Amino acid sequence: MKAVTIGADGRTRLRDVDEPVLDTADGVLVRMLEVGVCGTDAGICSGDDGSPPDGADFLVPGHEGLGEVMEVGSDVSDLAAGDLVVPTVRRPCPHDDCRACRSGNQDFCMTGDYTERGIRRAHGFGAELVVEKESYLCRVPSALRDVAVLTEPQSIAEKGLRQYLAIQRRLPWLRHAGPAELLDGCRAVVLGGGPVGLLGCMLLRLYDVPTIVYSRSAPPTEEADLADAVGAQYVSSEESDFEEVVERLGGVDLVYEATGASALMFEVMPHLSANAVFIATGVPEAGGEEEIAADDVMRQLVMKNQVLCGTVNASRGDFGRAIDSLSGMLERWPDAIRGLITHRHGPESFCDSAGSRDGLKHVILPGGQG
Repeated sequence: MKAVTIGADGRTRLRDVDEPVLDTADGVLVRMLEVGVCGTDAGICSGDDGSPPDGADFLVPGHEGLGEVMEVGSDVSDLAAGDLVVPTVRRPCPHDDCRACRSGNQDFCMTGDYTERGIRRAHGFGAELVVEKESYLCRVPSALRDVAVLTEPQSIAEKGLRQYLAIQRRLPWLRHAGPAELLDGCRAVVLGGGPVGLLGCMLLRLYDVPTIVYSRSAPPTEEADLADAVGAQYVSSEESDFEEVVERLGGVDLVYEATGASALMFEVMPHLSANAVFIATGVPEAGGEEEIAADDVMRQLVMKNQVLCGTVNASRGDFGRAIDSLSGMLERWPDAIRGLITHRHGPESFCDSAGSRDGLKHVILPGGQG
């Protein structure tokens, strides 16, 4: 079968590899339909990120997948041939003392010895066929076929929101509050108008949270149009500074960061409201240096009871919530959520797509149909 591979020499090839064998009772053979690409993949393609499985001289990339079940093992009970599925990404570390991994929360792994499909020491989904355990696959309704490949990036937004809600329950009067009460009166800013940022924006708008997307490009742009379509505002950093964003909202209680720009993070933080939470998802490029007013930042965090929180990867529960949210988005804004995917390519374009600045979300079709 064909698979995208990135070798130790940094070369990307579309090559013939052995088909995976369904040899465990809890295994599932999946035909990959679509694989999304993102900045993580761009880093892998450039050699700045990623590592092959132990003993292998190449990595099959691709961690944002959508597939169709072809065959199941004898112990598989909840999936059948023909089901659409989305695989999770991170696999637990082997250490008995890692309470995160032993409880099924490997996104909070305490040892760092986890593997990630398509990223770290495990082949990904950029192949025609893969085999995966049933426990790492999430069934997707057929109605989501057009957009289900967005589940993995949407799961990042779901985890970010889950952490925001948990953090805000620190406030005594909200200790037992549900999501609606915790988000009542919340004013949010999304930093970055790429797919991760826009999905975060859409999630907040599902809860009717007043939201501004603060991004670099001046409108008219595709990201500005999508923000407008879901009832958010779009503000360009080329035209307005962050103080104007604060004035428009009347304050900022939640920031969902999706840029990896550390300078922007520290530019924004002094303007946040009391008890605000900053959720960081972006990873800056290695070796960068930024000057920050560290004393001012620390004073702000202490005096206003603010929280700066990083989040990476997502749990199976977040994937399930992502599927539910995508269903809600498709019902509420069908053109907007479908419009987030702007390009579909054959597998030979994996790395070119990962590094492209043309359009919004790029998706690879492992079967070769472009």
